[in-house]
Amino acid sequence: MGEVVYDQREVKRSRYAVATVFAVHGAVTGSFATRVPWIQDHASVSAGQLGLALAFPAIGASVAMPLAGSVSHRFGARAALRGLIALWTLALTLPALAPNLVTLCMALFVYGATAGMADVAMNALGVEIETRLDKSIMSGLHGMWSAGALVGSAAGTVAAHLGSDARLHHALAAVALTLIGVAACQWVLDLRPTEDEEPPPRFALPPKSALLIGAIGFCAVFAEGASLDWSAVYLRDVLDSSAGVAAASTTAFTLTMAIARFAGDAVVDRFGPVRTVRVSGALATLGALLVVVAQNAPMAMAGFALLGLGIAVVVPLCFAAAGRSGPNPSQAIAGVATITYTSGLIAPSAIGAVADATSLVTSFVLVTVLTLGLASFANVLRASGREAGGKLSTADAPVPDRRP
Repeated sequence: MGEVVYDQREVKRSRYAVATVFAVHGAVTGSFATRVPWIQDHASVSAGQLGLALAFPAIGASVAMPLAGSVSHRFGARAALRGLIALWTLALTLPALAPNLVTLCMALFVYGATAGMADVAMNALGVEIETRLDKSIMSGLHGMWSAGALVGSAAGTVAAHLGSDARLHHALAAVALTLIGVAACQWVLDLRPTEDEEPPPRFALPPKSALLIGAIGFCAVFAEGASLDWSAVYLRDVLDSSAGVAAASTTAFTLTMAIARFAGDAVVDRFGPVRTVRVSGALATLGALLVVVAQNAPMAMAGFALLGLGIAVVVPLCFAAAGRSGPNPSQAIAGVATITYTSGLIAPSAIGAVADATSLVTSFVLVTVLTLGLASFANVLRASGREAGGKLSTADAPVPDRRP
């Protein structure tokens, strides 16, 4: 059977389809996050029990993500993404149905497992499309995720303000997002393995090539989690700011992060991933230092804004580098995703533990050290296969599908 060749119009159409899937993925996260208080009340769990339950999405994701490669190999990229994104959107309904702590933990485990597998599948496709287009798109795709999360959280905020039942809210959101996600998958590239390509193991540990790349992602996600969860607390407790000003610090962080992700692809194409991450790490380090030495709220807010600007493109570039670091892109991406999910899981509690033992200011000294690592070890991202100017080393021409 002859090879199927995709022209550039089909590849570009696939790019927009995958971008839609990223937005859907983010919208599920935003929809869930805004109704956590309702879910807590419905399950009758304490704050400590809720904290335990909220660890289960990351646990589920870390367990399930290594399976994503074998799913894509067996069913093909399009069918795998369609099935996994549908499972993820429908899993949104589960936490609100949980009547107690045990069922809530089980629901959140499934929620995280489906989230992680869909995450790997859509990032693997994003890397393939980026290679075929011969230009950076991963930062913009992650920007679409942020935009989707914003839309989902806005809708959830309205639903919460109206006092709606989260079971109904999440059921309606799940149906709408499933329809959008499944429809978008119709236009993604249907990549399939060749006849002589060995199937990946059903469960595989991260390859060595993903470990150093994952370490860069770990530093960025740690800084992200610390800033998102602790920026408002930092301004309130350290700088004695009002609740409104404290909340604005989180907004400054998320806003600059979203803007940087949408602008990031043009920067990467111009300067390449290594130089981009070096400068990004320097900006993030400057931001973290401003937070540590801040004597007033505007100075700290500027620091958090710089942190958001500096770390925004790092994780997308880590996924892109992982996808080109070895013979099995899905396995490498799953490895990097597992490491970054772990970082997101431990960052908030680690910051709290250091703050309890010393001070919140000292906690952000740790963040400063980690962001400095971004600039110091950016060379790891040369595994992405890009040349100094940012272009891929593949020709800008139709690329054969990996279908026998």
